[in-house]
Amino acid sequence: MSDSDRISQLLAALRDDNEELRNHAAAGLSQIGPAAVPHLIELFLHDDLVIREAATSAIVQIGEAAIEPLLDALDDDEWAVREQAVSALGKLKAAQAVEPLIHTLRHDRDGAVRSAAVLALERIGDPAAVPALVEALMDTLLREDAARVLKKIGDARATEALIQGLQGSNWIVRRHAAEALGKIGDPRAIEALIEALTDEDWLVRRNAAESLARLGDTRAVDSLIPLLDDENEMVRDTAEGALASLGWTPNSKNA
Repeated sequence: MSDSDRISQLLAALRDDNEELRNHAAAGLSQIGPAAVPHLIELFLHDDLVIREAATSAIVQIGEAAIEPLLDALDDDEWAVREQAVSALGKLKAAQAVEPLIHTLRHDRDGAVRSAAVLALERIGDPAAVPALVEALMDTLLREDAARVLKKIGDARATEALIQGLQGSNWIVRRHAAEALGKIGDPRAIEALIEALTDEDWLVRRNAAESLARLGDTRAVDSLIPLLDDENEMVRDTAEGALASLGWTPNSKNA
């Protein structure tokens, strides 16, 4: 059987409803290698998301040989092709894809593709993406994922934007920002973190307390003490640990 015939058979199996058969087909296509890549990219247009993702799984298994065709697919006219190409590049953790993915994040006209770009850049974890992710904090569609990825990368270039996020209206962004600022360790965040100790969301309060402990600034002590009586047990426990790390004890006040 020729490679062409085998590819046709495996592509048909990849469209099957049976997951085990799809997995087998993906493995078979990965063994064929580069010759299967254009056919798999064509499947990115399939109406069924399961089939599109099966094609992505197969192309990821092919590995490095798929990277250049996937980079080319970032310019495809169809959003579904671009989205799956972005996803595959992220799963491949392709270093040469970082700049094209940053361009996609900034300029693609489709929100689903830009969202996929954030997740792909998260998988790769290259700090070069930080400025574009900071910009994404201003995008209502992307800001929650962008905050999470900035937290993961932990780059000081994001400090000012994360402070703004910590003071904003989106509680998910505030949660990520409160944690990220402690990981980054920039003292510019101390005042905003102290203010966040009174946030209405318990996890923001907890994350802010933990971050202040990491920053090690005793100015936070007076604002942490009220959290020992917080309604949430995790907040109380974190505040107790934070105060201990800052040298405060229950008797300190009377010392």
